[in-house]
Amino acid sequence: MTRFADDKRQQLLAGLVEYSVSHEALAGATTEARRQSLVEQMVESMRRIEFVKRISIKNISPVRSDPERSLFDPLRAASLHFRNGNLDEAFWLVFLATHFGKHLKDQWRLTRDIYRGDGVSPWTFARVANNPDAFDTWLAAEYERLKGDGVSRRFGNHRKYETLRPDSARGTNRVLQSYIAWVGANRQHTGLLSEATEEAGADPKALFNYLYDSMKDVQSFGRTARFDFLTMVGKLGLANIEPGIPYLVSATGPLAGARLLFGGSKTFNLRAEDLDDKVAALGAFLNVGMQVMEDALCNWQKSPDSFIAFRG
Repeated sequence: MTRFADDKRQQLLAGLVEYSVSHEALAGATTEARRQSLVEQMVESMRRIEFVKRISIKNISPVRSDPERSLFDPLRAASLHFRNGNLDEAFWLVFLATHFGKHLKDQWRLTRDIYRGDGVSPWTFARVANNPDAFDTWLAAEYERLKGDGVSRRFGNHRKYETLRPDSARGTNRVLQSYIAWVGANRQHTGLLSEATEEAGADPKALFNYLYDSMKDVQSFGRTARFDFLTMVGKLGLANIEPGIPYLVSATGPLAGARLLFGGSKTFNLRAEDLDDKVAALGAFLNVGMQVMEDALCNWQKSPDSFIAFRG
């Protein structure tokens, strides 16, 4: 991707200057250093997205879908299940991966240990949907062991305020129950997508928006979790969806980045809804998708004058 990245950098740098002159001034990116920093964040985001997309076309070892093995990876497992025609399990694993997150040090250990469950059978979508009380009972019984057995299994950075506590209003058991209720245990994910298509049409952006709005009923899945979940579904090819805007309402880092870019300050008084349109227009001009724009703005505002690669 090196030659591509170099060419893309030059295109994006030129595009930012041209957009600022011919369309709208980018008050927070008036210096070469700031434009270069923003472009580097865009390229970094493109790399991450391309890495995930390649999962859906590469050969994947069945070991990756076995939670008894240390090489278990919920995203690769989701791709395997999708290839084998099990859409429910593919979506479910992306959901679990989003809910628990990938910890910088612990990686997927928390997702793996919860999904593995009692060692008799994984907590698959079908198993939990058909008997949610069994999962609740298991988690309540295992909670103290999972917290105190000396194994480090932590939520990812985007999910650091979540909890396994079975008596918490936002505990994992309630999150899983609400997700199953959103999908509908009887209609399953095929039915969910069919209904969404009937309501919103087949346009990928309209379909993404419909699912994003309807997913507000999933416990503890706010703006970031919904965006992360649905964009991952799209990147893995589980459904033909993509965001048409960066969904800045209720955002923190991406909203601050958008305000900095268009207003010159992270606290500049620009409405999130208006910035959604501004970022979408700039992204269309640069031929850059909304996930790249959202991710790049979030990381750029942390260090606008010099590029820093952020992980986790």
